[in-house]
Amino acid sequence: MHQCTMKDKKESVIRLLKSNTDGWTILEIAEKLKISRNTVPVILAELKGAELIRVREVGKAKLHYWKEK
Repeated sequence: MHQCTMKDKKESVIRLLKSNTDGWTILEIAEKLKISRNTVPVILAELKGAELIRVREVGKAKLHYWKEK
């Protein structure tokens, strides 16, 4: 069985974020991509650090959006 690398997961998250301008929660991303809920925030923190995504708080949830150039 092929294990997805962190790079594969990161690319999947990027594709997902680009596919929906309404934003995604960590849980939605984890469920949609079938990756660990612990892995998603690590990837999102990296993308946020690189200023590739923006985060908007909606109540207790945080929605993550791809930044359009």
